[in-house]
Amino acid sequence: MCGIVGFTGKQNAAPVLLEGLKKLEYRGYDSAGIAVLDHDAITVAKVSGRIANLCEKTQDGTALSGHTGIGHTRWATHGAPTDINAHPHVSNNGRFSVVHNGIIENYLELRDELTKKGYRFDSQTDTEVIVHLLELYDSGDFKETVMKATARLTGSYALGILCADCPGSIFAVREASPLILGIGVGENYFASDVTALVSHTRNAIYLEDGEFAQLSAEGIVVFNYSGSPVHKEVSRITWSVEAAEKGGYEHFMLKEIMEQPRAIEATITPRLRDGMIHLDDFDVSREELREIQKIVITACGSAYYAGVAGKYAIEKLCRIPVVVELASELRYSDPQIDEHTLLIVLSQSGETADTIAAMKECQRRGARSLAVVNVVGSTIAKLADHTLYTWAGPEIAVATTKGYTTQLTVLYLFALYASQRLGTLDQGTYNGLLNELRTLPKKLQQVLDMNPGLPKLAEKYKGSGSVFFIGRNTDYAAALEGALKLKEISYIHAEAYAAGELKHGTIALIDKGQPVIALCCNEKIAEKTVNNIVEVKARGAKVLALANRGNRSILSQADDVIFIPVVDTLFSTVIEIVPLQLFAYYTAKTLGCDIDKPKNLAKSVTVE
Repeated sequence: MCGIVGFTGKQNAAPVLLEGLKKLEYRGYDSAGIAVLDHDAITVAKVSGRIANLCEKTQDGTALSGHTGIGHTRWATHGAPTDINAHPHVSNNGRFSVVHNGIIENYLELRDELTKKGYRFDSQTDTEVIVHLLELYDSGDFKETVMKATARLTGSYALGILCADCPGSIFAVREASPLILGIGVGENYFASDVTALVSHTRNAIYLEDGEFAQLSAEGIVVFNYSGSPVHKEVSRITWSVEAAEKGGYEHFMLKEIMEQPRAIEATITPRLRDGMIHLDDFDVSREELREIQKIVITACGSAYYAGVAGKYAIEKLCRIPVVVELASELRYSDPQIDEHTLLIVLSQSGETADTIAAMKECQRRGARSLAVVNVVGSTIAKLADHTLYTWAGPEIAVATTKGYTTQLTVLYLFALYASQRLGTLDQGTYNGLLNELRTLPKKLQQVLDMNPGLPKLAEKYKGSGSVFFIGRNTDYAAALEGALKLKEISYIHAEAYAAGELKHGTIALIDKGQPVIALCCNEKIAEKTVNNIVEVKARGAKVLALANRGNRSILSQADDVIFIPVVDTLFSTVIEIVPLQLFAYYTAKTLGCDIDKPKNLAKSVTVE
């Protein structure tokens, strides 16, 4: 959830650390801090609030000297977002400093033990136990000290560690939290995400759980927890510096909304050859596919809603029952999963803690796993039997947009691919749907081009304390994600309801002037949703409708209408979500919200 960086080399470390933290601020922005080692002394600067506050305090890093350092941007878990709870933390003797992403589950036990031994705690964080353990086990051998201290920890952690007695060296430790090493020339780095590395190097090493590394200007050595060196392959980062920048847009979110046609094109095109879908990373025979009796999709947040939408396509095309489960709930249930189950795991980052835990439990029960992720080398990608990448490129805004639509696109590809291999579709239907799939980037661009009035609609509907979204079938799936987008960046209460359920309680909430966003894009059942529009209008609701281009009758029923291009019902969710993303964006902008960094949220949820 937090972001950490480390640097060692010949240049001044502090400006490099600050630059890296700015690239990672989407992971948490409750506080920020850096620690720099100059000769044999550690200097720390940390503040509550945004990284801009830290830049001001350190004069953009020029106030701190030293060629080795670590940095942190925080999403608060244990302890309020205050200066004293900000990372880095320093040992009582001033010889060790630590930054941490994750949660130490046994910190209360360790804190009690260390307090009894005379160690002073200044913060309320779980992280502070680590620096005191390092001091407790300090043997004069930095590597040995790190091994002994981390052996006492239970939980998830990516650590960056400085030792005053080891000038020019930093340690990076990984256990159930992402950490990537960047290989430079005469300098080396670590970071929670490649976005902090791409401006310095394209060569990276992905640490695995149970590994730690010692970095110096001269090189990197990786060890396992037994202290034995581990040979690691060097990976090439393909994301460009430009891809991780705003590119002239006011916000990353708007840029990423506008990138969706290109992202979906990049997701589809490499998988189409000779008029067929080829999923080279899902090498499963026809016979193995026929052994699948159930598909379970698990994810959290927007990825979960992508799974809800994907369920319709997979069941319709493959004739296999699909269950969609929240990963945070699945991990604590007793799932009916065995070797005849295909588990599909959705995660933009590939590091979502609840999703990883649910995945491991299902694998333990015998399920074959397919991961749909965006980040190469992520934990979920490595754990899965098969991985399909979304190729969305870096997504910086906390509220996902292109991450969601590319996940959904991969599920469409999977549904068509599997149906063709299973023989559940005739060739004519398959060809027709494949042609529809090919049109999605073009039609997405049409959505972006044909709705210039969305800022005015956002202004019109912004004043309500709550907004209801309604829809049926695939429209309901889009309504779920649309409501989430609005609430997470504008802080307006928003909920999605299956339109047919209004009469079972929800309609009691409709008062005069209540905004209702009605999705009527599923042509087979759109008229039923129109009837629901009539019901809420009779009770005073103000209705904004989404409808297919050419549906003029909707104009007489709704107060306002957003039109989208017509697409096959199975694929409609990926089209109709785009105006809802823009509606949420412009609403948040009108209200003056921090769109890219909404309060209390972070991009990658790597803690429970």
